[in-house]
Amino acid sequence: MRISKERGIVLTSYERSSLVRFLTLYLGSVFVLLAIIGYLFFENNRSSMISAMKFEMMYQGHMLSSEIVMKAMKMPGKMDEKDLVEYLKKLDLCRFDVGYYDSFREPIYTQIEHFKQFDDSFFIRDRRCYTVIEDYSEHLGVRYIVLKENELDKTLQELRIRIISYLVLSFILMGVVGYFLGRLFLQPVREQIESLDRFITDTTHELNTPITAILMTIQSLENMEKKKLARLKASAQRLSMMYSSLTYRLEGKEDPDEVICLEKIVKERIELMRELIEAKRLKVKLETEPYSMKISGRSAERLIDNLLSNAIKYSDVGDSIMISLRERVLKIRDTGIGMPHHVQADIFKRYERANKERGGFGIGLSIVLDICKRYGIKIDLLSKEGEGSTFILTFPKEGKQ
Repeated sequence: MRISKERGIVLTSYERSSLVRFLTLYLGSVFVLLAIIGYLFFENNRSSMISAMKFEMMYQGHMLSSEIVMKAMKMPGKMDEKDLVEYLKKLDLCRFDVGYYDSFREPIYTQIEHFKQFDDSFFIRDRRCYTVIEDYSEHLGVRYIVLKENELDKTLQELRIRIISYLVLSFILMGVVGYFLGRLFLQPVREQIESLDRFITDTTHELNTPITAILMTIQSLENMEKKKLARLKASAQRLSMMYSSLTYRLEGKEDPDEVICLEKIVKERIELMRELIEAKRLKVKLETEPYSMKISGRSAERLIDNLLSNAIKYSDVGDSIMISLRERVLKIRDTGIGMPHHVQADIFKRYERANKERGGFGIGLSIVLDICKRYGIKIDLLSKEGEGSTFILTFPKEGKQ
């Protein structure tokens, strides 16, 4: 985390990732819950509306049947077919489409086209409700009275739209609440990291002066034993590299990109760490070919320094380090202690260390990952506990000059 000039707190990539994961899980759960509630609410209302519709249609059908029975009882004789049709047309007692059929299921008068299903008293077809009332006495020659409704589907569609609208609004509201909850939960973590960054900043500032003094003093020593001098140089160099990594992470400054020969950088950084390599009597095998890419010099140095320093740190006395740069691929392999599989997924996280006994701040590989992301470099790790580790960097094709 960096502190901006306006004293605002900027989320790191890991904090943003945590917030995104939290919101994804939270909003996913909210969506599923709202979807279930919406579905159950809709189905409950749909069932209630269909039940109410069935009751109303059955009631209206029986009312029509009663009117026909009353008309038949008042008639002294049989009604003429033409008069019957006129009577049925005027018999408008309900809001539904109505059809009247004889015992042969032929229409006497109907507002319903192509109706054939007389055996069910109530059913739904093509999103329309139908009711069939059967008069076994066939008053006025009417055996079946069929009612058809046309509004239920429209009503259900309106209900569906209202429910979806309410769910969308609820989801947006819960999303806003979830975002602020996530930020609120991250606040203590952010404050702790800010405090840690301030501490490291102050510490590195205090380290700079003694490190510089030690390096200058070493250069002036002539009569000290070579072994002691080499050990002192290696320790000072180690301190200097740790200081460089810390300041690179905390300052966040970046030099302009330029075309840099990585082969040259690799050789220079190996020579710079010669004392550290010799202090552990490590064997270094180097196989490189010229390769150039556009990258800032400071980033290129930190990239190689941190990978090489990691190989040195996790190697035992007498181990080997193999470095190859061929066809856009840089491999740095050591025969050191390696790392178990369960820690490999987190090794690039900030302040994460594979082995706390070997020291370090746990930011070197975090810097490596940031640089790789910035320049489109693919990074892979192959490691097995007790056999060593191999870091593989695949540089983008357009990086070659």
